Amino acid sequence: MGEIMRASAALLIGTSMLAVASPAVAAQTQQEAAAQAANPQPGTQPRQIEEGAIIVTATKRASTVQDVPFSVNAQTQADIQRANAQTIEDISRNVAGLTVQNLGPGQSQVSVRGVSAGQIVRDQPGVKEQVGIYLDESVISLSLFTPDFDLFDLNRVETLRGPQGTLFGSGSVGGTIRYITNQPRLERFEGLAEAGLSVAEGGDIGYDAKAALNIPISNVAAVRGVLYYSHFPGFIDSVGPYSKKNVNDGQRYGGRLSLLLQPNDSLKITPRLVWQRASANGFNREEFYNLFDNQFVSAPSGTDLGKRKQYLLFGERFRDQTYLTDITASYDFGPAELTSVSSYMHRDILVSRDASALTGSVTVSFASAFLADDPTRSNLIAAQTALPSNLRDTTGLDQFTQELRLASTGNGPFQWVFGGFYSHVEREYHQRLPTPGYDVAANLFLEELCFDQPQASATCRVNNPIVANRIPFTTADRAISNGFPLNSPYNADLPYVIKQKALFGEASYKFNQFKITAGGRWYDFKERRNFISGGIFSNGDTRIGDRTKSNGFSPRGILSWEPNRNLSVNAQVAKGFRLGGINDPLNLPICTAADRAIYGPFTSATYKDETLWNYEAGVKYSRRGITFNAAAFHNEIRNLQVTVDAGSCSSRLVFNVPKAHTTGVEAEFSARPLPGLDVSLAGSVISSEFDSTIDNPILATRTGIRDGNRLPTVPKYQVALSATYGQRFNSAADWYVNGSVQRVGNRFTQPGDQEPGAGIFDSLFFDPRTGAFGSRPNTNFGSLKLPAYTLVNLSAGLKWDNGWETVAYVKNLFDADPKLSLDRERGGRARLGYNIGQPRIIGLTVRKSFGQSTYAPPPPVVVPPPPPPATQTCADGSVIDAAATCPAPPPPPPPPPPAPSGERG
Repeated sequence: MGEIMRASAALLIGTSMLAVASPAVAAQTQQEAAAQAANPQPGTQPRQIEEGAIIVTATKRASTVQDVPFSVNAQTQADIQRANAQTIEDISRNVAGLTVQNLGPGQSQVSVRGVSAGQIVRDQPGVKEQVGIYLDESVISLSLFTPDFDLFDLNRVETLRGPQGTLFGSGSVGGTIRYITNQPRLERFEGLAEAGLSVAEGGDIGYDAKAALNIPISNVAAVRGVLYYSHFPGFIDSVGPYSKKNVNDGQRYGGRLSLLLQPNDSLKITPRLVWQRASANGFNREEFYNLFDNQFVSAPSGTDLGKRKQYLLFGERFRDQTYLTDITASYDFGPAELTSVSSYMHRDILVSRDASALTGSVTVSFASAFLADDPTRSNLIAAQTALPSNLRDTTGLDQFTQELRLASTGNGPFQWVFGGFYSHVEREYHQRLPTPGYDVAANLFLEELCFDQPQASATCRVNNPIVANRIPFTTADRAISNGFPLNSPYNADLPYVIKQKALFGEASYKFNQFKITAGGRWYDFKERRNFISGGIFSNGDTRIGDRTKSNGFSPRGILSWEPNRNLSVNAQVAKGFRLGGINDPLNLPICTAADRAIYGPFTSATYKDETLWNYEAGVKYSRRGITFNAAAFHNEIRNLQVTVDAGSCSSRLVFNVPKAHTTGVEAEFSARPLPGLDVSLAGSVISSEFDSTIDNPILATRTGIRDGNRLPTVPKYQVALSATYGQRFNSAADWYVNGSVQRVGNRFTQPGDQEPGAGIFDSLFFDPRTGAFGSRPNTNFGSLKLPAYTLVNLSAGLKWDNGWETVAYVKNLFDADPKLSLDRERGGRARLGYNIGQPRIIGLTVRKSFGQSTYAPPPPVVVPPPPPPATQTCADGSVIDAAATCPAPPPPPPPPPPAPSGERG
């Protein structure tokens, strides 16, 4: 970590000095500056190039959503405010093809277009993400623990569908999400402040306060600061020894500080600091079966679980502290712009769970193993079942990245970008299971293994044909503890180092109505990890220097046709990539014999890189307030890295599935049919399935990896309808109302959940009142399919011309109880339930925006007209130049003829 800190600090300082000393690098890019100008904060006047245009930088260039030659969605700050969104999960329901699997606070899995490999749980640090996440130009992706950054003062959230390996690298096999913040502005003093209050149905009160301020320091420097605090209402009640209302309340607070230095029009330097702390006092878990609380134990236990309830022996906690510093520097040479992006991120994550049911289920298994042979010792072991057991997962991350790229500018027919990328990631993962007093049960079990088992030669520290002369292992022996603390039946350390180098490029050429885009990325990965475990539940492994490496090339080609400015058609072929790895060893001592035989051969086995070929065709149309974007796609996936639960072993394994696919259509429509009325519709229909069956028939049934089965976590359909109507309220304010309906189809958490009989478990139980324990085979939990759900949201607001706005809203109007993922411990033997969504939330938000122009550019110099030339007026009245000669006067008319003679006058 120290090496990374020193290297990143030196690079950040060096980049700044280089940018000031020479025009080699610079900061927030001219392309993003154009997007920021077109997508300002609500309350300021947009400078859009056409009605309804949203400017994005999905191709590292500023262009409208309609001009990007592949499928992209952009949710602006106005959209985020209108939806009262607080997380990426809230945003996802309004974006076609984007799904987020909620696994608890700060533990979400994002998938795009159905490209999903299943539930990645907290103790799988080696599994990589399938969707890349960026904060502006900085990579913030981390499998499972995607940073849950506050959405306040964002310019937009971009969703880039399909593999984005060319420009965004590994982890973007399904797509990329970019949080784009509002950047410092030189020409304007502005700010935004808001405060809110909310109440959860059956829960407690939430509140928040947020502020952003942009201050021009001079005509070449500006600073923008953001501060926020949110308290989230709890809505889950716990029963059992730790009985508490609303146990899952939480908070999020932090800030951003950005500085823009622009000594001239070509050079920009933007250093930034981001800090956030998110925490929760419990998890959004709804339990229906718990080792201590189920239908097999005495009342009141067994009757008090259900909707928004869980059983706890003590309180749980989640904490994620994230620190990010980056510097973006750019220099515009005229025909091209050079950009450098340097970032360093440190994260400190704690997941502290009540694992008493997990540990207790193993204790029941230990006690039951010898109940017939030695009931006395078995009952002594079982007496330790209800000990509080705290599973603590900690993750420490230090990540340094550097990107340098050169891109063309201007509007010529030939555009290009090429560059290089480097990253160095150190991830320290630790797991501990402190259970005070547990060594009593552990040592009794070790004695039983040594004294009463025929395989005593493998289970005694000193073996002897005479039983009385045998010496059993104890938890203090290094063969059991492997150097970890006592009274902690499971411990593991997994340090990782991942290095990545890449070169990338993309170019396009436009001729007449057609444009061809081609690009690719060459990558080289090297990963090194150790795996050290100890405790009676573990296998006592010490693996040092496990290595994974890979290199290759990911291409992309796009053909687009634009017959006019309102319509475009595009077709794309692109390849995506996800790095492979090595499975963790199984916890063999707690596996049943059947699970040991099925899953044991795969312990510490490698799994291959996952690749994907995407084929898609899309259409984009926009005219007179109507926008319609749609795409049809087909993804061929090779060696899909599927995560499966290794049953009683309380472990996870990753299997490569040779073939799988996702095929579907997505569409987004918006229109203004009447003055003041805006309507939008977004939806997707996806078929995502395995095209291979794993060779072992028993393993196929256990894992669900079978030809024709659905990929996990992906709904077959997802649709969102939204409408906003507003008019002038009086001479100083507008009023508006908004309503939305979001429908998400059914899903499966893991592929095996769809197999026949998946809902039947060999359930274990322990009665805290009587001490009775045992198992109940073939307990029918029912279908493990996550049912479809519908959310209805309403809001109404008043927006004054002076920047004040008041919004009242209701989220989840009909108080649905959406099941977001199945939660199970030890293959369902210890606990079964769901991670669920929020109940009905009623809230009120008040915000104020303000601003005024400063350091405005001087008005253009008005050149006075030249003085009129000297003139003269001629005899005929014409006006001519003084140097010219007036025309000669016409000759006089001839005299009249004389009168004839003899005629009187």
